[in-house]
Amino acid sequence: MRSYLHIRARRALLAGVLASGAWLGHMAAAAAADALPVDQIRLPPGFRIDVLSQAVPEARGMTLSPAGTLFIGTRGEGKVYAISGPLAGSPQVRTVATGLTMPVGVAFRNGALYASSTSRIVRLDDIEARLDNPPAPVVVSDRFPGEAQHGWKFIAFGPDGYLYVPVGAPCNICKPDENRYANIMKMKPDGSDLQVVARGVRNTVGFDWQPGTRQLWFTDNGRDNLGDDVPDDELNHLTRAGQHFGYPYCHAGDIADPEFGKQRACSEFVPPAAKLGAHVAALGMRFYTGSQFPAEYRNNIFIAEHGSWNRSQPIGYRVVRVVLDERGQAVRQEVFAQGWLQDGKPWGRPVDVQVAPDGSLLVSDDLAGAVYRIRYAP
Repeated sequence: MRSYLHIRARRALLAGVLASGAWLGHMAAAAAADALPVDQIRLPPGFRIDVLSQAVPEARGMTLSPAGTLFIGTRGEGKVYAISGPLAGSPQVRTVATGLTMPVGVAFRNGALYASSTSRIVRLDDIEARLDNPPAPVVVSDRFPGEAQHGWKFIAFGPDGYLYVPVGAPCNICKPDENRYANIMKMKPDGSDLQVVARGVRNTVGFDWQPGTRQLWFTDNGRDNLGDDVPDDELNHLTRAGQHFGYPYCHAGDIADPEFGKQRACSEFVPPAAKLGAHVAALGMRFYTGSQFPAEYRNNIFIAEHGSWNRSQPIGYRVVRVVLDERGQAVRQEVFAQGWLQDGKPWGRPVDVQVAPDGSLLVSDDLAGAVYRIRYAP
C-alpha cells in the first residue's frame, strides 16, 4: 500500500494543476487513479469501484444538478467544486466558490447552487452557465450561529421545497438553547420562514427523505469521552415536526448522560431507528433509488462512516447498508464497502454518498480528496 504521505503529495500536486487553471489530461487522471489503492476496497460480489476524480481536496457533501453536474463542498479548503460530466469518462473539475467558512453542504434548485457556511447560506445563480466564471455568492440567510465546533452543515432540499439546515451543538456535551443549536431547521429558498423541525440532535451531517413516505431520516454523531464502545452513533427517523431525539440528556435511546441524564428520562425521547456503532462517525446517507443495483438494494439506506478519531482501535472508514422492511423498520445492517482502513491506518475516509442518474453510487472522500463510483457490473 502506498503511504499516506505519498497520497497527500500526489493530491497536492494535482490540486496545484487545477489551481493553475489547467485541465487534468489523460496521463494526470491515470496517475491520480494509480495513487489510490482502490483494489483494497472490498465490495459484495458483482460490484466494482473506480476513482472518478482525485482532484477534489477535502471532498465532503455532494449534490447533482438535473443536467448531471456534480457539486462538492469542502471543509478546511473553503472551496466548492463542480465536476462536469462526471460519468462521461473525462470529468472536468472546476472551482466555483472560494473563501467560504467550511462550506460542507451543497444543494441545487432552479439553476442555482446553495452552499453552507458556519453562520450563513449562500447562493450562486445560474451556475451551470457560468462554471468558468462563477458569480459572487449571494447571501440567502445569515441567521445561524458562528461557532466552529459542529458548525459545518450538510444541506438539502426536502420534498416540501424547503432547504433543510442542521445546527450542531457547539460542544461535545452541553445544554445549549434548543432553538439555536442541536437541531435541524428548515427555511424557504429565499431564507424566510426559518423553523425548527427536530431537536436534541447533537450533530447530523447527512439526511434524506424516504421514498413513498417522504419522511426525514438522518444520521447523528454520539458524544465523546464515555469510552470506546458507548454511545452509538444513530440513524434517526422523524415522523412529525418538533420531535426530540435526546441530546444532551440521553444518547442512543437508552444511555443517560452522566451530567444531564438526571434532568430528563430516556423514555421522553424518540429512540434511534438503528444504532450504528460507537465513534464510527456516520455522516452522509441516501436512500438507494436507482435501478442498476440488484432489486434487493432498492430503497435501502447507504451511510458513509468517516471513521473514529478517539477510539483505541479505529472503527468505521467504510460504507454500510441498512435494510428496511415493508413497514419501514430497520431490520439489518451490513458493511457494503470497506478497505480504506488498513492495519489500523486510514488512507481514505468516506464522507457522503450520492445516487447517480445511471444508478451507480458516488462516494466522496475528504482524506484522499477523491470521489469514487461504485457500479454493479457482474
